Amino acid sequence: MEFKDYYKILGIKDNATTEDIKKAYRKLARKYHPDVSKEDNAESQFKEIGEAYEVLKDPEKRAEYDQLKQLGARGRDGSFQPPPGWQSANHFHEAFSGDSQFSDFFEAIFGQHGSARRHYSSQGFQQTIKMRGDDIHHRIALFLEEAYQGCQRTLQFQVPEADNQGLITHRTKTLNVKIPAGVTQNQHIRLKGQGAPGIGGGPSGDLFLEIELAPHPLFHAEGKDIFLNIPVTPWEAALGCAITIPTLGGKVSLKIPAGAQAGQRFRLKGRGLPGTPPGDQYAILQLTQPAHHSDKAKSLYQQLAQETSHFNPRQKLGV
Repeated sequence: MEFKDYYKILGIKDNATTEDIKKAYRKLARKYHPDVSKEDNAESQFKEIGEAYEVLKDPEKRAEYDQLKQLGARGRDGSFQPPPGWQSANHFHEAFSGDSQFSDFFEAIFGQHGSARRHYSSQGFQQTIKMRGDDIHHRIALFLEEAYQGCQRTLQFQVPEADNQGLITHRTKTLNVKIPAGVTQNQHIRLKGQGAPGIGGGPSGDLFLEIELAPHPLFHAEGKDIFLNIPVTPWEAALGCAITIPTLGGKVSLKIPAGAQAGQRFRLKGRGLPGTPPGDQYAILQLTQPAHHSDKAKSLYQQLAQETSHFNPRQKLGV
């Protein structure tokens, strides 16, 4: 019988990883699947790559196959005969009943003492091989207000599928989706069955939407928490005051206590992005003052400097 190089059949190297094997199989299976391929040898090619994958995806079967390759159990004409006394440790043959979809070569390696090949049922093989469609990942940019309120979006993205010749092409898919309120940066939303179509009656893959929040002129988000810099004057910070500040849900009043410091944070519970629990909003004080002062204002500042001359704001710097 002919020796089958399963690595060559899948177009991979002998040291290919499990992921390499899976990717190669999926690519070739889509190309030669009898449901989509119009090539004359599609059925036999599909059978061969299925057999190769059946062996190489299983670490134990792959190890046995690699051992046979190292033993060089091939004749000069490319024929193959298992070494004397060879018996698969996996007893793969015993695990199946009915017709076998595998070759004499496969049976010789993994069957019971190289038992005779059972008949191949092409129809049965096609019906048992089902491939799930690929998952698709799509980034969607949202304004922070849309993330807060939720929104409707019409998306267009590319979906891989096999054409009449079995070649992979891409078509544009349009989908209306509802984005729930409270989504966060880099969050993934799974839309089941909206990915690439399956083959042989297999299920479609999923669509994963990755949220990307656009920069905002006032706020920035960290998870579900919202941060806002609040400018206050030195006298507002010194004397205390009540000010109006914006939030994603509308304007609110914030009380600044006397003696507030630059960089001090004030927490507005539940005023962040919606959720269970919702995030909070943090108002961060920043001191600001007019660029120009009147003579009277300068005089008042000089009086203030004299009244607080004992205070050294750089004491912690050792100066």
